[in-house]
Amino acid sequence: MTTYLTNARVHTLDTRAPLADTIAIRAGRISAIGRAADILRGAGKAKVDDLGGKTVIPGLCDAHIHLLEYGLSLARVDCETPTRGACLERLRRRAESARPGEWVAGHGWNHNVWPEGAGSKKELDEIFPRNPVYLTHKSLHSAWANSAALQAAGINTQTPDPLDGRIERDARGEPTGILFESAMRLVDAILPPPSVEERKNALLASQRSLLEMGITRAHDFDSWECYQTLAELDEAGLLKLRVVKNIPANRLDVAIADGLRSGSGSPFLKIGWLKLFADGALGPQTAAMLEPYEGSDSLGMLFQESREIAETGKKALAAGISPAIHAIGDRANRTVLDGYEALDARGHLSKTRLRPRIEHVQLITPADMARLAALGVIASMQPIH
Repeated sequence: MTTYLTNARVHTLDTRAPLADTIAIRAGRISAIGRAADILRGAGKAKVDDLGGKTVIPGLCDAHIHLLEYGLSLARVDCETPTRGACLERLRRRAESARPGEWVAGHGWNHNVWPEGAGSKKELDEIFPRNPVYLTHKSLHSAWANSAALQAAGINTQTPDPLDGRIERDARGEPTGILFESAMRLVDAILPPPSVEERKNALLASQRSLLEMGITRAHDFDSWECYQTLAELDEAGLLKLRVVKNIPANRLDVAIADGLRSGSGSPFLKIGWLKLFADGALGPQTAAMLEPYEGSDSLGMLFQESREIAETGKKALAAGISPAIHAIGDRANRTVLDGYEALDARGHLSKTRLRPRIEHVQLITPADMARLAALGVIASMQPIH
């Protein structure tokens, strides 16, 4: 059975015929596209939908998203506000319905655009004296917590900074409530995990929101629990978004043992890349830089050296899994390229099923830009950066 969409302004993205007015769809695929006079000639009694002159474009792909986190965030306090005061006001409204002892979660705050700068645990304590509060930064590389959340996580003046993380402290050594990078995991580890049903509902909410925006494909970088729920939705025929699921670094050995390969999977759920981290983010100044941040002697945080990248990359590539490495600062991007160069010199990159990627490539020196093309590495960039 063929369905026809006609009387539309169709942008084909084909330079030879950039505009059309009719599309024919057969067995879930576009079988023809062009002018109504040509396409509808043999339509007969087939289903024909008149789109009334509306615009049609190809489905969009979000090449870096956290599907489960996004779905869960739709039910959290939206902290993406122009001022810190506006964020606190939203939290006050949330406090009106919070049950005593219930965790309050929020996401999206960005001290870089707030005239007042970052907050502290004291402001959250005033609003939520009996509720643990945990608000993730827009970058997902820092968080803002109140005293109840810090206490629940065992974070105090005696708590050492974890590897690749930092607990911000005041002049007396008291934690301020701001956590950077792996220090966030101290709280993440005690958060009540979403149930299977909550994960399912969150992913369906993500799917609904993305499809409404014309995003029909997504590359997901969330936890492996996200993959398990996506697989259940796919099996049940509920997955309408085409998802490429990337493998977290801590799942590499399991993925290899399970025989997972980049590019394998079903039409709606495929395995993508192995996700590694080379540094943090610019917002919390944890991205690894070649020169210090303004007004500071900090060069950020470098999580992996090029030698480590080459070793992990070799292991993954030998199993048919391509790497995608988060790098935002110019020092991190250079380090990742050095690692990829070492892999290329040993002939490992030529064996990839999917081209290796660098996620974000937010800052890079002109000298290193050319190396991306020379090595065939995809610059997975986000315009918002």
